[in-house]
Amino acid sequence: MIARVATEVSVGRLFDYRVPDALASRLSVGQRVRVPFGGRTLSAYVVEIAAEAAPAPGPSDLFGMSDGADRSDTSERFRPGGLRAILAIEDETPFLSPVLLELARWLADYTCATFELALRCMLPAAVRNRTVKAKERLYVTPCEGTFHLTPRQAELLANLRRVGGGWLNSLTREFACTPQTLKALAEKGAAVIAARQMRRDPLANRTVLPTRPLPLMPEQAAALAQVIAAVDAGAGAQDEWAGGAKAGGERAGGADGPSAIQADNIADEAVRAPAPPKPVLLFGVTGSGKTEVYLQAIAHALQRGQGAIVLVPEIALTPQTVQRFASRFGARIAVLHSALSDGERYDEWHRIRSGEAVVVVGPRSAVFAPVRNLGLIVVDEEHEPSYKQDEAPRYNARDVAVMRGWLERCAVVLGSATPAMESWLNVEKGKYVAAHLTRRVAGRPMPRVNIVDMRVETAKAGHVQIFSAVLLEAIKLRLERGEQSILFLNRRGYATSLVCPKCGAVAECPSCSVAYTYHQADTCLRCHICGGWRPVPETCPGCGDPAFKFTGFGTQRVEIALKRCFPQAQVLRMDADVTARKNSHDELLAVFKSGRADILIGTQMIAKGLDFPNVTLVGVLAADASLHMPDFRAAERTYQLLAQVSGRAGRAELPGEVYVQTFSPDHPAVRAAASDEGFAPFAAAELAERRSGGYPPYTHLVCVTCKGPDEAKVRFVVESVERGLRRALAGTNVLLSEACPAPLAKAKDHYRYQLLLRAPTARAATRPLRALLAKTRLAPDVALAIDVDALSLM
Repeated sequence: MIARVATEVSVGRLFDYRVPDALASRLSVGQRVRVPFGGRTLSAYVVEIAAEAAPAPGPSDLFGMSDGADRSDTSERFRPGGLRAILAIEDETPFLSPVLLELARWLADYTCATFELALRCMLPAAVRNRTVKAKERLYVTPCEGTFHLTPRQAELLANLRRVGGGWLNSLTREFACTPQTLKALAEKGAAVIAARQMRRDPLANRTVLPTRPLPLMPEQAAALAQVIAAVDAGAGAQDEWAGGAKAGGERAGGADGPSAIQADNIADEAVRAPAPPKPVLLFGVTGSGKTEVYLQAIAHALQRGQGAIVLVPEIALTPQTVQRFASRFGARIAVLHSALSDGERYDEWHRIRSGEAVVVVGPRSAVFAPVRNLGLIVVDEEHEPSYKQDEAPRYNARDVAVMRGWLERCAVVLGSATPAMESWLNVEKGKYVAAHLTRRVAGRPMPRVNIVDMRVETAKAGHVQIFSAVLLEAIKLRLERGEQSILFLNRRGYATSLVCPKCGAVAECPSCSVAYTYHQADTCLRCHICGGWRPVPETCPGCGDPAFKFTGFGTQRVEIALKRCFPQAQVLRMDADVTARKNSHDELLAVFKSGRADILIGTQMIAKGLDFPNVTLVGVLAADASLHMPDFRAAERTYQLLAQVSGRAGRAELPGEVYVQTFSPDHPAVRAAASDEGFAPFAAAELAERRSGGYPPYTHLVCVTCKGPDEAKVRFVVESVERGLRRALAGTNVLLSEACPAPLAKAKDHYRYQLLLRAPTARAATRPLRALLAKTRLAPDVALAIDVDALSLM
C-alpha cells in the first residue's frame, strides 16, 4: 500500500511513501503522519492512498495540481530498498476532510499556487505547530511511606498534605520553592504530577446576554424563506450524494464529483451539477436587517443538525458580529481571526473540528474552518476587497465560499447593500438567485445625502479646507443635541506628504516609490509600504531651503483640527495606528457605543457593518481619495464606500444625514451614491462600460508581477515571460499587455514590473502561463507572483 502525502515544505509536488503493515488498518486520507525526508523527518498530510506508486513524473510543476500531469515525487523508489516508509501516524483523527482536500486541490489549481500552500490555508500555523497550553497539577500520594526525603523535602511534603496539593505554579509561589523541587518529590514517589490541557477562550471575559429572534418585516420573511429553501435543498443534495457514494463507490471518485473539477469560472462550477442550491445574493440596503435573516437561517440549519460559517470583511467587525451571534447561539459559537493568540486559534480550531462549536465567525480565513456537516456559509459585505488575500494562494474568500458550498452541497448567502459587479452579473445570468430588502427595518428612512462642492469651499477660504462650513455646522448641531457623528477619511497619519515650496521636491522613501507620510504622534516621516521612518529634515535635501510644507491631511490631522474646533467634544480615532494592540478594536467601539465619545474619526474599518443607534451624522471628508486611482474599479469602489459609510447614519429612531465633500461633485459614482435611485442604475451603467472595454466581470484579469533588487534582472525576466506568452497565446482570444513598471514601481527595495492578461476564462490565461513557467528558470533573486482575478493592480 502506498500513501501519497503533501509535506509541510512547499516544493510543488506530492511524495509517495510505503505504508507499513502495522499502520495499514489505521491510515486514512487527511491524517497527519511523520515521514523521513532527506536527512530529517517532517510532518505530512495523507492526500491519497493507492495500491502502487505513481509513474515517474514529468517536468516539475510548481504552480498547479490539476493540469493532467502527475506531481508525485518518485525519487524515493530509486533508493536501495525502494520507497521509504511512513514512520508514524501523528493524529488518529484526520485533520483534513475529503471536501477540504478537494477544496485545496481546486484552490491550488485556480490560483496557480502549490498544493502545500493551499493546504496551509486549511490548517492555521497554530494547529500545525501544536500550540497546546498545559498546566501541571501536583497530587500528594495518599499512602504513608518512606520516600527517603531530605529534611526540606519532608517539610514541604507535610505542607502539601495540609493544602491537598495544587497547581505547580501556585505551589511554587506559596511555599517559595522551585518546580524542580516539587518534581523531585514526584520522582521519589511522594507525589504525582499530571499535566492538564487548558483551553484558551477568546470570549471568556465577554458578557453576553441571551436574545430571542426578532419579528421580521415582510421582505425579511420572504428573504429568510429563500435562504431556508436553499439550506433544505442543500441538505437534500447532501443526502442524495451520500447515498450515491454508498451505491457507487467513493463520493469524490465519480465523474461529476469534486475530483473532476476543472473550474474555468467559479460561478459556472457552482451551478454545474449535481443539484447543489444556487448561491443567494441577499441584496439589502444598509439597515434593512440582513443580520437577523442570517441569524434565523443559521438557527434553522442548527435545528437540522448542521453547522454554519459567517464571514465578515474586517477584524473590526468581528467583536460586534460575535456579540450578536453569541447572544443567540451561546457556547456553540467559535471565532477565528488573526488577532487571536496562537493558543486561542489552536483551541478554537479544535473546538470546531470536534463539533463542540458549530457556528464560526471570522474574516476570510474562517472560510476553511473544519465545521462538521456544514449547512450554510454567509459572506457578509461580500463586495469587500479585504476578502482577497495578498499572498499566495491569492484567493477571494467569497469565491472560495461558493466553491466550498458546491463541494459540501450547502447553502451560500452573499450579503451586501452594494454587491460586487461579478455577483450582480451572476444574478442577471441566473447563476445566483437574489433576495431583496429594499427598506430599512421598521420603515426608517434612508439618510439624506448632501454633496459638498469643495471647489467652492476652497475658493471661499483661499486654501483647501478639511471641513466645509456646512459640515462644521452639522457637527455642532449634533453636539448640542447629544447625538453622535462619524467622520470618514481613508488616509491615516497627519499629512500625506512633505513638499519643498521652492524647488518642489517631495520627501520620498528611498526603499519605495511613494512619498513619506508625516505622523504627528511621533513627529517623524513614515512609509506606509515598508514601515520605514526618518526624522523630519531641517532643510530640503535638494535646494537647502528650510521652508518645508506639509500637504494633504490624514486622520491624525483631522483629530487635532476637530479638537481645536470643538474643545468640549470627546473625539475617538480608529485607524491602523491605534488598533495594533490586541482587543483595541473592541475597546474603541465599546467606548463609542456606550456614548462616552461624541465623534468617531476613522478609515475604512469604520465604513461598513457597524451599528450605532445614536449616530445621526456621517461626514465623508475626501470622497475623491479612491475616485482617481489608476484602476478600472475606481468608480465601483467609490460608490460602495460612499454608500456603506452613509449607511452608518440614522439606523435607529433618529433620522440620519450625510455630507460628502468632493472636488468631483458631478462624477457618476458620487451622484449615484447621493441619489434615491439605488444601486441598480449605477450597476447597469458600470457593467455596460465594462462590457464595452472588455473588463471584468466579462473577462478574467490575471496580473503577473516580477520583483527583485536588481531592476535590470527584473526587466529581463518579465520581458522573457512576455515573449514566451506571446508565442503561446498567438491565435487565442487572450489579451496580453506589454511588460511595464507597476504603478507601485518600487517597494521594500524591490523593483516591480507587471504583465496583465485578460481572458474569457481564468484557465485560458493560467494554463499557458503555468506551462511556460514550469520550463522557465528564474534568477535566484527575482520573484514572480500570479494574481488570478486581481483586485489591486498596484
